[in-house]
Amino acid sequence: MMSDKLLDIKNLSIAYTTEDGTVKAVNNIDLNLKEGETLGLVGETGAGKTTTALGIMKLIPTPPGEIINGNIFFEGKDLIHESEDDMRGIRGNKISMIFQDPMTSLNPVLTVGEQISEVIEIHQDLNKSDAMKKAGEMLELVGIPAPRVNDFPHQFSGGMKQRVVVAIALACNPKLLIADEPTTALDVTIQAQVLDLMNDLKQKFKTAMIIITHDLGVVAQVCDKVAIMYAGEIVESGKIEDLFENTKHPYTKGLFASIPNLYDDVDRLKPIKGVLPDPTNLPSGCKFHTRCHNAKNICKTREPRSIEMNEGHFVKCLIYEGLVEAEELK
Repeated sequence: MMSDKLLDIKNLSIAYTTEDGTVKAVNNIDLNLKEGETLGLVGETGAGKTTTALGIMKLIPTPPGEIINGNIFFEGKDLIHESEDDMRGIRGNKISMIFQDPMTSLNPVLTVGEQISEVIEIHQDLNKSDAMKKAGEMLELVGIPAPRVNDFPHQFSGGMKQRVVVAIALACNPKLLIADEPTTALDVTIQAQVLDLMNDLKQKFKTAMIIITHDLGVVAQVCDKVAIMYAGEIVESGKIEDLFENTKHPYTKGLFASIPNLYDDVDRLKPIKGVLPDPTNLPSGCKFHTRCHNAKNICKTREPRSIEMNEGHFVKCLIYEGLVEAEELK
């Protein structure tokens, strides 16, 4: 039976073995995505978001990194068992990734046209001049005049470079686009333009997207589904309406409480106390218990299961197993 899921990640764990110990970067996560859907992967720096993306691309640096267990089904095939040659055919062609910083993603000694056309030549069997013509069309698509194929990266502003990176990622019309903090280095007006552009291209090409961010505003603007990551685990996931209007996990509630609200008259924001735990020495039981205002002794020893609250809305918290009382955030 063919699954309607384009991407289906089951029980994925990724770790890095270093001299200082084993970094448990991603721990038993499940994610899935249908064609044309956009998923927001949200969490603090160090939560494991980028490692998850690199795992999907099979770009985890080995050593020290290693996919310890789990499956990554893409179009029904488990990428974990694909050879490096097969992965080269998939990367940039069926799955593309926009890396965090456009300034470092582009090669400073090649023109942007050469960098876009390289992907097209490799995956679409076009000759140099046809690939360069297509590169010009891709630039036009992201709002840059085609003659600028002959310009070098230093001749573009930050926002324009990000558009070039988007053009490279979309050059082969991938089924899945992974964008790692696509707007972090940009000012707010350019951020909005890049997000609008990605939204337009998604509608046009029916591309599924995973957007990695710690900005819930970005998620609200472009995502259909959200997964909240904490210490390498997905603590809450569901449709965007469920997460924004029916927030369940204490960590997710803390994230929302720490955002300024136009309608509430408050003197101070409410930060989440403490810091993200050291991934080489994760707490036992619930990983969030060291920072949670609901935490009881049982939270220190018992690891919560993922509970389905309603269709597709999952929460990992002992409150929803009926073992801990929920208290209001003071």
